[in-house]
Amino acid sequence: MHRRKVLKSAALAGTAIIGARRSEGTQTRPSPTAAVQRRGPYVETRDGQQLFFKDWGAGAPVVFLAAWALPADMWDYQMVPLSEQGLRCVAYDRRGHGRSSQPGTGYDYDTLADDLAAVLDALDVQGVTLVGMSMAGGEMVRYLTRHGQHRIARVVFIATDATPVRLWTADNPSGVPAERAEMFRRQLLLKDYPNWMEENRAPFFVPETSRQMQEWVRGMMLRTSMKALVECNRSMMSTDFRAELPKVSVPTLLIHGDKDVSAPLEVTGRPTAKLLPNARLEVYEGAPHGLFLTHMDRLTRDLVAFAKS
Repeated sequence: MHRRKVLKSAALAGTAIIGARRSEGTQTRPSPTAAVQRRGPYVETRDGQQLFFKDWGAGAPVVFLAAWALPADMWDYQMVPLSEQGLRCVAYDRRGHGRSSQPGTGYDYDTLADDLAAVLDALDVQGVTLVGMSMAGGEMVRYLTRHGQHRIARVVFIATDATPVRLWTADNPSGVPAERAEMFRRQLLLKDYPNWMEENRAPFFVPETSRQMQEWVRGMMLRTSMKALVECNRSMMSTDFRAELPKVSVPTLLIHGDKDVSAPLEVTGRPTAKLLPNARLEVYEGAPHGLFLTHMDRLTRDLVAFAKS
C-alpha cells in the first residue's frame, strides 16, 4: 500500500509538470518524478487503475502493446533479443489483463489510449517505436490522434485486427454483421471460452508450433478478465478508424500473415496500409495470426531493422 501511494502522488505530480511544459511549448525532459515512477512495476491511470509494466534494456525505446486477451508476456520472445541489441523494451498489461487492475469499465478506445499515454508520460520516453498487435492497432491510432505524435518516431502494426473497420456497414460490405459479433460474445465467450480457445488452436498457430508453446499462450489468455474479453471485443468490432488513419503521418510498418484467419489480410492489413500516408506493408507467406511466435525470428529481425532505421 505504501508503494502504491508513492506511485499515485508521483503520477499526479508528473502529470502537472508535463502539462505545464507542454503549455510553454518546450520539449519535456526526464525529471526526478519520472525516475521515481520507473522504480516500480506499476503506472497509475487517470481513473486510478494500476497497469503492470516491464522495462528491459537501454537505448531507443520500443513500446509493445499486446493483442486481445493477452498480457505483456506475449512479447518475451521479441523483448529479450531486442533488449540485447541496444534497444529499450517496454511492455505493459492492458487493464483487465495479466497483473493489471481488473475494473468493470474503461475498455473503450479513448480510455485505452489514455492508459497508453499514462505509461509513456510516466516513463517520459521520446522517439518511441510503438508496436501493437491485433486490437492494439486501434489503441495506437487513437493515441496518436488523441494525444499527438510528439513522443512517437515510428509505428508497427502486427496482424492488425481492429483497423480500418470490422463491423458491416453499407460502405463496408466485407465487415462482420453486428448480430454475428454479438453472438460470438454471448454464445462463445460467455458460454465456454476455454472450448472456443481449444477449437481455434489450429488457425492461430502453424503445425510446427509445440503443444507446450500453445499451452503457454492458452494459460495467459485464461488469466484475462472476462469483462475485459467481452468489452474489448465489443470496442474492437464496433470502432471505425477510417477517418483517423490518414492522420497518422509517422513512418509505419505493417506486418501481416497471408494465412491469418482471425484478421484476414484483405480485410484488415491491406486496407489499413492504403489509408496510412507513410506506410509499408510486409506480408509473411504462410503466417497465421500468431506470427509473433510462429515467425518469431523473422519478426525480431524486422523489428530491430525498423526500430533502428
